[in-house]
Amino acid sequence: MTDAPSSQFSHSSHGRTTRRRFLAGLAVSSAAIAAPRIIPAAAMGADGATAPSERLALALIGHGMMGRGHWRRLVGDPAIQAVAVCDVDRVRREAGRQLADETYPGRGCAAVNDYREVLGRPDVDGVVIATPDHWHTLISIHAAEAGKDVYCEKPISITLREGRELADTMRRHARVFQTGTQYRSIPAIRRVCEFVRCGGLGEVKSAFALWSNLAGWLRWPQFQPFVRGMKAEDLAHWHVPIEFPLPGEPVPDGLDWELWVGPGAWRPYNRAFHRNPMPGVVPWAFCDSFGVASITWHQSHSADVIQYALGMETSGPVEIIHPCTGEFPTLTCRYSNGTLLHMVEHWGIVKSAYGAVPKSARLAGNFGGVFVGERGWMTSMSGAGQVEGGPEDVFREMKWSSREVVIGANNHHANWFECIRTRGRPSSHEEIGHRSASLGHLITIAYTLQRSLKWDPVKEEFLGDEEANRFRHRPWREPWHV
Repeated sequence: MTDAPSSQFSHSSHGRTTRRRFLAGLAVSSAAIAAPRIIPAAAMGADGATAPSERLALALIGHGMMGRGHWRRLVGDPAIQAVAVCDVDRVRREAGRQLADETYPGRGCAAVNDYREVLGRPDVDGVVIATPDHWHTLISIHAAEAGKDVYCEKPISITLREGRELADTMRRHARVFQTGTQYRSIPAIRRVCEFVRCGGLGEVKSAFALWSNLAGWLRWPQFQPFVRGMKAEDLAHWHVPIEFPLPGEPVPDGLDWELWVGPGAWRPYNRAFHRNPMPGVVPWAFCDSFGVASITWHQSHSADVIQYALGMETSGPVEIIHPCTGEFPTLTCRYSNGTLLHMVEHWGIVKSAYGAVPKSARLAGNFGGVFVGERGWMTSMSGAGQVEGGPEDVFREMKWSSREVVIGANNHHANWFECIRTRGRPSSHEEIGHRSASLGHLITIAYTLQRSLKWDPVKEEFLGDEEANRFRHRPWREPWHV
């Protein structure tokens, strides 16, 4: 497996592109992103579709809220053969098979309950994993051991040690791994990250990212029946997953609950964990057995984009500073170069508590952050219009005709497909995925212990704090193991 990046937007951990080289290459880079991938005529069938022998044979594991989007992407790509859809819920997996059969009748698509059946198929080149968080690491590792390439939803782990084991396994088995942090693959966001990374804002003094509490979930109307009597308002300010005493309910017909729980700590079935039809958000992320709250909902995306721009995507902070110290009003990470990353519950805090941007600044969106440097400031958020920043000179310097963030323009899946063929490293490979998830885990541990922590990103251990080090891992439920 080569270490050569598959696109000009991938980075080695050695060295940094200069600002002059970046600005000179902006036009070429933008054209490369927009250009369609040309498939040689020799690889095409008579009907203009990719010949069957040239299609990547891929399978989906987890056809829930996120999995449905991935499945539509796979089934709709003429260069892909979607050979199997796996889910422990019969209703969901049969819906996946129906879509495949309707899209290309006659090809055949398996619908299976157990992911190990998918990994045992010799005709599967790679798998897309869109299960609840507590399954991400284990299925990814088993897939690599079975010789499959992997696209795994974020976060790739729910503990620090899980992520390290996953990254090491991918390299040991020479697998092509892509983390599902697709926001870094939006052209506009890439331009921001490259500009900041190459010194466009001068030295970056601080960055800001959202880290939300449980209030949104607890106050969502669909979940009110589950949180009544739980002192929900007392828990709304909490930022990490907690254990709610949800009562056991009859398991729906067609749902393999034992396999759904898998390596997670056992919890009896309750429809708050797994709803069918699916709700608008993943409902299990509030529970510490299955998810990691804000890290699941959006923080992993923010961590990826921010550490990409700071040139720290394969490293991490050296200190997590708790607000109890009085040094900063919110929980803050300090990197080895002195850059500070402040975690905030809402964008208004960037103005009110830190005064980091003008009061008139428009800060909106998610899945990214705000960068403040010597020469100005800039956003990398998605979902709320254009990139913001100031002064206007920074945008004139970039020769940017449009700052709109078009989410659907990302090439994240295509980057993975191409790297499977070339054996290159995707834009969000296993080490980047691990470090993105790690940032959230570090913040969570400091928040849980209610104190500041010093972290060695090379040895991946807390300095002089055995209690904190014990939080780096927790055992899987028997008989699950690697």
